[in-house]
Amino acid sequence: MTRTTRPVSWIKAARKEFETFPEGAQSVCLNALTIAAEGAKADIAKPMRGMGSGVFEIALRFRGDAFRVVYAVQLGEEVWVIHAFQKKSTQGIKTPKREIDLIRDRLKSLKEMLQ
Repeated sequence: MTRTTRPVSWIKAARKEFETFPEGAQSVCLNALTIAAEGAKADIAKPMRGMGSGVFEIALRFRGDAFRVVYAVQLGEEVWVIHAFQKKSTQGIKTPKREIDLIRDRLKSLKEMLQ
């Protein structure tokens, strides 16, 4: 049985944000996305609560900073990267509300675009 690797597509704004990450952090996240494209789940990826099924968050601690990449696996044929951001907040592990709202909005418009 051959496993097919799905293409990884980016929302343009997410790509731009991702490119501001340090190189090492980018390469760890890209590796996790490749694992997702192959139909598996990287250790640093976890389902994102409250976003419906098929939405995952890569949570990376890198040199004292926290980086997040949010992707969806159930939209069309591709794996879609919806959002990438550096988590500034030191107050616990909660994702800031404005990031959550942004992810919701992008998911919604992506779903409409792909229909």
